[in-house]
Amino acid sequence: MKLSADDLRELSEYAIIAAQQAGQLIRSYAEKTIAVKQKSGGDSPASQVVTEVDLLSEQIIVKALTPTCERYDLALLTEESEDDKARLVKDHFWCVDPLDGTLAFIDSTPGYAVSIALVSQSGEPLIGVVYDPVTQILYSAVSGQGASRNGEPWELEKVMTDRPLSFVCDRGFVERPDFPKINEALTSLAIQHGYTGLKTIESTGAVMNACRVLENPPAIYCKRPKPQQGGGSLWDFAATAVIFHEIGAVASDVHGQPLDLNRAGSTFMNHRGILFATDKALARDIQGFLSG
Repeated sequence: MKLSADDLRELSEYAIIAAQQAGQLIRSYAEKTIAVKQKSGGDSPASQVVTEVDLLSEQIIVKALTPTCERYDLALLTEESEDDKARLVKDHFWCVDPLDGTLAFIDSTPGYAVSIALVSQSGEPLIGVVYDPVTQILYSAVSGQGASRNGEPWELEKVMTDRPLSFVCDRGFVERPDFPKINEALTSLAIQHGYTGLKTIESTGAVMNACRVLENPPAIYCKRPKPQQGGGSLWDFAATAVIFHEIGAVASDVHGQPLDLNRAGSTFMNHRGILFATDKALARDIQGFLSG
């Protein structure tokens, strides 16, 4: 089923309402003691924990989006439910992370968000909605129709060179044995591009880390390819990919190719790595570094 521009706008409104409703639920549980359970996932702690709030948020979103699945014949992929592989058959599917950054939520620190995307069977992200329950900021975009921040048109800030390059990274990244080498390489690259140096922003949650890139230009967020299962999942990057595309920034794998957002064999994204960047020239240089 081909979706028109009007269809996409209508579907984005459903996603916005769902994200805000789920976000308010999450906000109501902030700083409360909640039960944490283990689940099977990738090789990172973030992919191995789930709370009752993840599940309640998912219920809210599924209920809000189900009418659109029936009307437009959409599949539905969510983090906390089994992948029924309908996304590989239907023309489009919702890709939902009901609570990205669960570790940050458990610790009562910023870095968690609701993420909802609409993706085509070919893997093209068409709608992206992100809601930050901490700041109550809503980020959204529709393919070909621009990006918004709290309902207002959003454009990437014009970057002056009298500031450092922000390197947004996952929590614990600075403790990795290869961090000094990566830090040195990125600092050198930042200076080559005329910036004053490198500023590291360490946080939790792939969705909000991508948003931090757009909020702190010039900036990058990346993950190198690895053989182990992990590196985030489809629902961690689909929504922000649309926002990046519509604002004129870069969302790609480390080879500069489009993100593989409907991977048949797995929902994990470890196979080709991730690169979000505010500057296309900067992204090209970093691609060489990450894939080398």
